[in-house]
Amino acid sequence: MLDLPRSARLAAWGTAVLAGDAGIDDAVRAVTQDDEPHAVLLDPDPDVPGIGLRDLLWHFVEAGVTGLRVVLPAPGDPLGLPGPPAFNTLALEAGECVLTQPAQGREGDLDRHGGLVPTVMQFGSQWEPGAMVTWSLYPVRPLHLTAAAGLAEAERELREALATATDALTRLDVARWREDAADRVAAVRQGGLPRGALPPSAPPRSVQVLATAARVRAIVELATEDDGAAVSGYEAQQRAQTLRGLAGVSRRAMAAAVNGLLEPRFGP
Repeated sequence: MLDLPRSARLAAWGTAVLAGDAGIDDAVRAVTQDDEPHAVLLDPDPDVPGIGLRDLLWHFVEAGVTGLRVVLPAPGDPLGLPGPPAFNTLALEAGECVLTQPAQGREGDLDRHGGLVPTVMQFGSQWEPGAMVTWSLYPVRPLHLTAAAGLAEAERELREALATATDALTRLDVARWREDAADRVAAVRQGGLPRGALPPSAPPRSVQVLATAARVRAIVELATEDDGAAVSGYEAQQRAQTLRGLAGVSRRAMAAAVNGLLEPRFGP
């Protein structure tokens, strides 16, 4: 099975809850999956107790928050981060964050522009992995949206990226360098999103774009574990540059698929 960043799951399911298209309990299960129950810190003061995801979503509903937006930044690619710089730094370190889309004309602690950044602590073993996730909510600046790729453009870029990634792995003969690589590449090619990755209200095109983006992301993660068959520093550098480009395409497509749910309604 392919996987999605937790921020993508929270933004997608949270937006569905806020639009009345999904129940809060269903959203919590979809976001948490096999993690321990997620905690949310609404105040940086360690003496202020946290709440759970269910309470957070319920507070957003009461406050009139209209949706949640995912941002998947990377060093050199901070598009979508609103500031201030301290928040941007935390989001870049995590590689993901969720931004609230507040209701107009409402005031209160949770309906102002806010950003959620997850901290993930892994435990267990590769056979029985576990994770403890804590979301921290920070005040952020209003987001000034710039032109972003729509689903059609993201879909086109992804098709090209997936072909490029598969070709790169074939040319670099990764399977010859790692005994387990052939099986893992096959698993990525055949993999799909887990059931419930997106809420039922998501249109099929969004699901398809997100699945392809997750596949490209998995290929990049596999390919970046080593230098493959690169035998020179130049080859390794070119390979790394290509993979960074593929990762960027994947991130933009994931954001397009998830944030498209903020639109009033999609077409088929």
